[in-house]
Amino acid sequence: MDRERKVNIIAVSTITALIILIIVARVSLGLSRAFFLLLGAGCAVILAVFAWLVIRRRYNQRRELFERQVSNEGRELRIEYSFLRKVAGVPIKFQYKELEEATDNFRAQIGQGASASVFKGVIRDGTCVAVKRIEGEEHGEKEFRSEIAAIAGVQHVNLVRLLGYCIVPGGARFLVYDFIPNRSLDYWIFHRREPANRGEGCLSWDLRYRVAIDVAKALAYLHHDCRSRILHLDVKPENILLDENYRAVVSDFGLAKLMGRDESRVITNIRGTRGYLAPEWLLENGISEKSDVYSYGMVLLEMTGGRRNVCLVTNGNDNSQRKWSYFPRIVNQKSRERKLMEVVDSRLIESGGVDERRLRTLVYVALWCIQERARLRPSMTRVVEMLEGRVDVEEPPDTQMMVVDLLSIDEDDSPVINGHYNNNNNNNTTTVVAVVAARQVGGAASSAMSICSNNSVLSGR
Repeated sequence: MDRERKVNIIAVSTITALIILIIVARVSLGLSRAFFLLLGAGCAVILAVFAWLVIRRRYNQRRELFERQVSNEGRELRIEYSFLRKVAGVPIKFQYKELEEATDNFRAQIGQGASASVFKGVIRDGTCVAVKRIEGEEHGEKEFRSEIAAIAGVQHVNLVRLLGYCIVPGGARFLVYDFIPNRSLDYWIFHRREPANRGEGCLSWDLRYRVAIDVAKALAYLHHDCRSRILHLDVKPENILLDENYRAVVSDFGLAKLMGRDESRVITNIRGTRGYLAPEWLLENGISEKSDVYSYGMVLLEMTGGRRNVCLVTNGNDNSQRKWSYFPRIVNQKSRERKLMEVVDSRLIESGGVDERRLRTLVYVALWCIQERARLRPSMTRVVEMLEGRVDVEEPPDTQMMVVDLLSIDEDDSPVINGHYNNNNNNNTTTVVAVVAARQVGGAASSAMSICSNNSVLSGR
C-alpha cells in the first residue's frame, strides 16, 4: 500500500510539474514554434503517465486477484493434504504455535499424569483433538520420530488414532490424538467418594463385557497383526477410552515398545503403573507381549468387581488396623468356591442383568492372564476367541499370587522416587527379584512368604 501511494504521488508531481512548465513557457515564449514543441512534448508525457497509471492499476488488480486465488487454493490443498495424511495414517508435524492456538494457550486441560498433561483442542481443519504434552526427554529425537512413524501407521477401530506430533527443541514434546468424548474406563467402573459432585457413572454388565472384547482385539492387533509387534506396556483403565457408543478405544501407546517379529523378548527400562505390572519386569531376561496380557487380566478383574485390585481396608474408624486387600486373591478363592457372584460390582447386582456364564468366562480368562509364569498366559488372540465363545475356557490353575503383593503395595517407606522404579534400593530389589525368580521357576512358596509386604519397588498410580 505504501509503495502504491509513493507511485501515485510521483505521477501527480510529474504531471503538475509539466503543467507548470507549459504555463511558464507560454508566458515566456508566447506562441512561438518552441512553445508548441514544448507543449506537444509535455502533453505526450502527461498522457503517457496517465496511461501508465491505468495499466499499472489493472495489473495490480489482476495480481491481487491471482494471489487471492492461489492463497485460497493453497489453503484448500493444505486441508486436503492434511486430510489425506490422516487417512493414510501419516503423522503431521505440527508447529508449536498451531497447538497453542488449537488449545487456547493450553487452558482446556482434561487430564494430568506423572510426566504428561492432556489438553482438548480444535485444529484448523475443525478436527477435535487431544494434545498430550510430554515433559522430559526419555527418548532421543531420532527414536521419537521413528516410533511415531511406526505407530501412526497403526489403523484399528479400537485404537486411538495418532494424528501428529510436535517437538520443541530443548522443551516439551507433543502428541496429537483424536478426541474421545466419554472419558476413560476408570470413571465408569470404580465407585466415587463424591458422586453428587462428579456425576458418578456405572457401566452396565453387557457394556463391560463388550469393552473387554474391544480391548482384547486392540491388543491382539498390536501384538500379532502389525509389521513390528507393539507392546503397550501400560494397559490400565485410565488408558482405555470410551467413544460416543461406549466402545473401547485403547490410548497412550504412542511411546510403547516396538518388538521385531523374530524377537521373543526385549529388554527395556521399567515402565507402567503399580498394580498392573507383570512379574517379569523385575527379571533380567526381558519382557514380551505376555506382559500386556498380565496387565489386561488385572483390568478384567477391576471391571468385574468395580474396585481397584489393591486397596487399603480399615476396621471401622480405627486407622491403625488398616490392612491391604488383594482383589485378585479374593477372586481366585471365590472361583474355587464357585461363589463368583460375591465378587461382582454391587451396583451391577442391584441393577441385575449379570450373566453368570459370561461372568465365569471373564473371571477364568482374567485368572489365566495373570498367571505368574508368562508361558502359562494365553495370547491376546486366544483371549478374543475365549471371550467370544469360540473356544472353551478351562479353569485356571491355582496360584498364591505372591507377586501381586510385591508389585502392588506402596507403603510410606517403600522405595519410590518421582513415580519411577528406585534403582538405588538394591537390597529390596535383589530380594524381590529373588522371590519373583523363584516363583517363575516353580520355587517353593515358603521362601517367598518371608518377604515383608513393604518391599514395594513401584510407584503409585
